[in-house]
Amino acid sequence: MGFIFTKKEMKLRRRQLRNSMTKAEISLWMRLKKKQVLGYKFRRQHSIGYYVVDFYCPELKLAIEVDGPSHFEAKTKKYDKRRRRYIESFGVIFYRITNDDVYHNIDGVIEKLILTIKKLSKNN
Repeated sequence: MGFIFTKKEMKLRRRQLRNSMTKAEISLWMRLKKKQVLGYKFRRQHSIGYYVVDFYCPELKLAIEVDGPSHFEAKTKKYDKRRRRYIESFGVIFYRITNDDVYHNIDGVIEKLILTIKKLSKNN
């Protein structure tokens, strides 16, 4: 399945997104990087097909998306739904949180993520 994940033609786009992460994404990345959450490695701005997810744990096939205000507009919701279905078709689990969750309750976000990871790791 390597032809779907981290496509070479998406390399520039991934780099651009890493260099322009939102404040919420940066805050969450500070908690995810260097295997800080139960020892699992997360990648930031990881491509799956021609889509890029904010964070991805290959071992668990877990994608994390941090949604800002634009994700609540009707047009974006439709795009996000199609994108999510495509990504999930490869067995990837989608975990969505909002910017507000990260800004106001980062510890709660990490606690819920830990519960999700524990469930996923039992299934593997």
